[in-house]
Amino acid sequence: MNYPTPHINAKPEDFAKTVLMPGDPLRAKFIAETFLQNAELINNVRGIQGYTGSWQGEKISVMASGMGMPSIGIYSYELFEFFGVEQILRIGSAGALREDVKVRDIVIGAGACTNSAYAEQFHLRGSFAPIADFGLLEKCVKEAKEMGLTYHVGNLLSSDTFYDAGEGDTLAWGKMGVMAVEMEAAALYMNAARCGKKALALCTVSDSLVTGEATTAEERQNSFTDMMELALRTALR
Repeated sequence: MNYPTPHINAKPEDFAKTVLMPGDPLRAKFIAETFLQNAELINNVRGIQGYTGSWQGEKISVMASGMGMPSIGIYSYELFEFFGVEQILRIGSAGALREDVKVRDIVIGAGACTNSAYAEQFHLRGSFAPIADFGLLEKCVKEAKEMGLTYHVGNLLSSDTFYDAGEGDTLAWGKMGVMAVEMEAAALYMNAARCGKKALALCTVSDSLVTGEATTAEERQNSFTDMMELALRTALR
C-alpha cells in the first residue's frame, strides 16, 4: 500500500479518474461548490483541499496543487502513481508575455518551457520538451470554440521564481512566442510523461507583464468560471 501518503489522506476509490487541479485550495473549494453535485471533501492534509463529486452525471475530482513545480510535482505524481488517476487538468492563472494575449483570455498550453532543473532527475542527456496530451488539447480547443471563448494555444513558461531578480528576463520568453508565465505546467507534463498518463494546463490570464493590467486575488479565486467550465467539458463531455 502506497496510500495514504504524507500529503493525501485518502483511498484510490475516493478519486475519479480525472482530477481538475487549481493551485489555490480555495479555488478547489469554489469549483466543488459551484460546479459539482454531491461534492465531498476527501483530502485536507496541509489545507490542500480535494473534493469528489459529479458533473453532468460523471464522477470527477478537484484538488489543489499548491504553488510551484515542486508542489504540483508531489501531488500529481502521487495521484498518477498511487491513486489511479488517469488525467489531470491544471486550471490556473498566468501572466501574459505578449501584447496580443489580454487579461482574462485563456491560454492552453501545448507545451511548457521552464527555467527549472526539474527534468534533471530523469538523467536525460539533453533538454526534455514537456508537452500536453494531444487528445485533451484537441478537445479543449474544440470546446473553447463552441463556448465562444477568447483563447490562445502554444507555449507556456513554468518559472521557479515569482519575483525575478533578472529584470526583463521573463519578458524575453515572449519574444520567442511564449504566451504566458505560470509556475506548474512543466512539472505536470513531465510527471504525466514519466507515468504514462495524460495532462493539460489551461490558464486564465490574470495580469500582463507587458501592459501592467491585473486582476485582484478575489477575482482570480472566484471569477474564472469560463476556464473551469472549459476544463470540465474537455475532460468529461
